[in-house]
Amino acid sequence: MSSNRKRKADDDGDEMSVSPMSSPAIQNRQLSRPSKKIRSNEMAGRPLTLPRLLETLDAASLRMVLQKICERQPEIGEEVVKSAPKPSVPNALQVLEEYQQKMRAAFPYGDTSSDYTYYRVKAPLIALMDALADFTPQYLPPNETQANVSLQYLDGATKVIHNLPEWESHNYRHHKENAYDEISRAWALVINEAAKRGGGFVLHSGGWDQILAKHNQQSGGRLGTAMSAMAANVGWVGGGPSDAPQEQQQPQQHSILNELLSGNYGAPVRVGPW
Repeated sequence: MSSNRKRKADDDGDEMSVSPMSSPAIQNRQLSRPSKKIRSNEMAGRPLTLPRLLETLDAASLRMVLQKICERQPEIGEEVVKSAPKPSVPNALQVLEEYQQKMRAAFPYGDTSSDYTYYRVKAPLIALMDALADFTPQYLPPNETQANVSLQYLDGATKVIHNLPEWESHNYRHHKENAYDEISRAWALVINEAAKRGGGFVLHSGGWDQILAKHNQQSGGRLGTAMSAMAANVGWVGGGPSDAPQEQQQPQQHSILNELLSGNYGAPVRVGPW
């Protein structure tokens, strides 16, 4: 019996020796447990990093920041001008429309005097005039070489001028009068340059003679410079067969010139929401 008890005790000892709790691997893992990270209870404010700050800025704020940087460091401004993509006609007209909306929002409600209304809208009106004066040269030759692009801009810009207020007082009418004069000379420049290329094909094929005639009619005949330039070119662009005798072409050209100057050339074409 003593030998049996001895074997049982030995067996128990063997089991204890292979117990998971006594395994060296387990002990090693327990000893290598990472120490608890000590966190500081101190808090301190700090500004946003540049990427996070830029995420919070809208387009208007970004433009303002960039403009200030360019004003302080002109070399950066020159680099921006070189690197920025060329503005499209829709983008430019959208900016002009935004200025026009600001002007409309400034109009007072109800019946008010012409003087009071003018001074209410004077600031946004001048801002719109300045924007027109700045954008228009961008789309004129030699800066813009594609006549169709220039004409598309002039079409949209002329519509903007049509929507300027017509003041009763002569003292306030100079804004619209000057705008018509500037845009008329811009039309004339583009028309004359377009006539030198491809026989002025873009003028006739695009129907720009009729579009300009409609603009002139809506302006009250204030686009005379542009109309004269168009009449001088569109006559031989679409005045009849090239093999017609000279004496037959000349009266036809004069007829077209008279119709253009009177705003009656061609069938009426609707341009924009008129």
